[in-house]
Amino acid sequence: MRGETTLTGKAQFELVYEKGKSWAARELVIKALPNGLDATRYGLTVSRRVGKAVVRNRIKRRLRQILRQMNLPPGWDLIVIARNPAASADFTTLGRSVGNLLVRAGLFVGEHEGNSPGAD
Repeated sequence: MRGETTLTGKAQFELVYEKGKSWAARELVIKALPNGLDATRYGLTVSRRVGKAVVRNRIKRRLRQILRQMNLPPGWDLIVIARNPAASADFTTLGRSVGNLLVRAGLFVGEHEGNSPGAD
């Protein structure tokens, strides 16, 4: 199950980095690229500049849980890149940031949003 929803391998990440479109917030950057599959896959990037291993792993755990809770449309590859302020952000702040970026990207339709997937 886990392998079906995650990006694995350097080639998959490089493809999204090179051809994907990005949206940025204070704590995070999201890059998205259509993949033509029946599932949305995601990958997480947390640089050593963000903090030591304990901090980086905490951010990744929080982001994984947030992405599991989101109802994302199928057919996308996403990379979530943590910035330095993510180290001091709590779960709620990260969740709000991810939600806002996905709405801006047109990949998540909130309660009062009318965007369709992939819309700019």
